[in-house]
Amino acid sequence: MTDPQTSPEPGADAAQPPRRGVRRRGLLVGSGLAVAGLGAGVVGTHGAEALRDARTEPALVPFHGDHQAGVATPIQAHGVFAAFDLHRETDREAARRLLVLLSDDAERLMRAEPAIADQEPELATTPARLTVTVGFGPGWFTALGLEERTPTGFADLPAFDIDRLQDRWSGGDLLLQVAADDPTVLSHAVRHLSKTARSFATPRWMQRGFTTAMTTPDSPTPRNLFGQVDGTVNPRSGNDFADVVWSAEPGWFAGGTTVVLRRIAMNLDTWDELDVVDKELSIGRRLSDGSPLTGTREEDPVNLTATDSSGLPVIPRFAHAARAHARREDERFLRRSFNYDDGLRDGHADVGLVFAAYQADLTRQFLPVQQRLAAEDMLNTWTVPIGSAVFVIPPGCRPGGFLGEGLLR
Repeated sequence: MTDPQTSPEPGADAAQPPRRGVRRRGLLVGSGLAVAGLGAGVVGTHGAEALRDARTEPALVPFHGDHQAGVATPIQAHGVFAAFDLHRETDREAARRLLVLLSDDAERLMRAEPAIADQEPELATTPARLTVTVGFGPGWFTALGLEERTPTGFADLPAFDIDRLQDRWSGGDLLLQVAADDPTVLSHAVRHLSKTARSFATPRWMQRGFTTAMTTPDSPTPRNLFGQVDGTVNPRSGNDFADVVWSAEPGWFAGGTTVVLRRIAMNLDTWDELDVVDKELSIGRRLSDGSPLTGTREEDPVNLTATDSSGLPVIPRFAHAARAHARREDERFLRRSFNYDDGLRDGHADVGLVFAAYQADLTRQFLPVQQRLAAEDMLNTWTVPIGSAVFVIPPGCRPGGFLGEGLLR
């Protein structure tokens, strides 16, 4: 049953502000909340239809589907990753209520409508390609006694010599990945979703970032703060993308994916001491257009056997492009990363990359590449990983369902 103080009456306009005195906590922790209560967030209302008619449809990303939004979605201008640790008293039933509520919040916010008990409803009505993506860390499965349902290949990354990891940027049981083209819309959504999560879990860390939005298939590939094009070799076609990103594992995880988050600090001061030639040799690609040193266009394949007139490799064997190059077809994954700029720390720029990699099987696809990068990558001279976390992204859901439903069924 739904809480009569927080659920709109049948036929009510879900876009209207909540009545004075609405108590969100009553909805969050009420043990009687059933999946049927999600119906108020699934069934469209006359008000919702009127809002949609007045908007540009591409600015609204569908919530329901075989896969969660925010992975195949062309990257937005702003992103937030927030991790939480489950409360000790959060059992499977409580986790189920949490996911029902998060799904309801996300479905409403993504169609540019206020969520139930939204305290700033006017901030929710601007379409901005908002996406909300939910993920589970290794601790989620342990805390809820679901170890046997952990997807194949999913585990914490091993320690790497290059890492200088900090707890404030690492780990977590629950992930909320939220992205949008409007930072105000994004901030509001993150705040509301975090309120929902906090009744069941404790905030662990939050990472914010920005990039160049990709609003069309022809949008330029975004750049990181070193100036390099970042994400050139991403899978793009339908079947290729599906093979690389979405799991085909039978059971609840079919259509899901896994994400690796690495917070990578960049030393721009020492990077700026290099000339363009040295920067491009370190990367293995031209800064001007992202093309490999052995090609003329960004999309040209990297040729690691090409040599110059002196017999030296055109792309040094320790260049980033050489180390990151997939040596097998199953070493590919999707890169969807955001830059961060947190001002000055000890008089130096505190900047870097929230690197996000998505793949069907973390151990098989991502780990071999990361091991090569950790062993010998020229960019390690100017970068330091200071945060690391891994999460399972469950498949999407249908109207009337909720994210993670198959796992907790």
